[in-house]
Amino acid sequence: MKNRYLALSLLLPTVCALAACSGMETGKHAAAPVPEIMPGVLQGYLPMKTPMQSVVFVPASPQEGSAQQQLDDQVSAYARTLRYTPRWAMATHDAHLSFPAAADTFSCALDVPISEKETPALYMLLRRTLADLGLASYSAKNAYARPRPFMVNGEPTCTPEEEETLRHDGSYPSGHTSIGWGWALMLAELAPDRAEAVLARGRAYGESRIVCNVHWYSDVVAGRMVGAGAFATLHANTEFLTAMQAAKADIVSARKRGLTAGGDCAQEQKNLSVGL
Repeated sequence: MKNRYLALSLLLPTVCALAACSGMETGKHAAAPVPEIMPGVLQGYLPMKTPMQSVVFVPASPQEGSAQQQLDDQVSAYARTLRYTPRWAMATHDAHLSFPAAADTFSCALDVPISEKETPALYMLLRRTLADLGLASYSAKNAYARPRPFMVNGEPTCTPEEEETLRHDGSYPSGHTSIGWGWALMLAELAPDRAEAVLARGRAYGESRIVCNVHWYSDVVAGRMVGAGAFATLHANTEFLTAMQAAKADIVSARKRGLTAGGDCAQEQKNLSVGL
């Protein structure tokens, strides 16, 4: 069970706003409370007692001197040239998993606001699946215990306040990527007309971890594998399928009301063109 909850705790504020961390939906969208498994993180849909054993299907991390590690080194070196650019700013935003800030990650790609006010069922779907998708990476993380890039190259990350914690959390596979890719697959299913844009944002979400100098390229590739596996498993859960239907209704409703994404979507699109 070592480090089982570590990835989910990273970057969550010590004290959360009541609406973001209470586990309760309020107002006319009131629903049964969802318990927290730790401050700010809601219980997911999958059983906690039997988390996904990603170590079974995620291969061992690249060995020092291997062709895979050489590729990781090359991609890492290029990513570090993006420090303090707009792409770095986007990566810094992507590093934060706390809600409500994390909710708008896919708003531009979906072209619908994702918030507790405008799309409450969709918002809750993302909040709850964060645990399912993130925890799925941990059996492989703990088994391989791979050092992170900043521990090897000694260069800064986009979240220096988290570096000491990250030193004790395995790099492979990337838990952030598992979450981001799982969310992308969910949203692509809910809004197939926006699938390409959503998947592009999901790809970039994982690559942000390379830009931040906290993950290797192969960590991100493996993280997508975990995210896809957890997403597939969720489809056997009746509560999750019901939540997906409600989230889809939210998207339809938002479109009927003429709601579109806020924020600087043009700059985000420019950032997406910076591929790794």
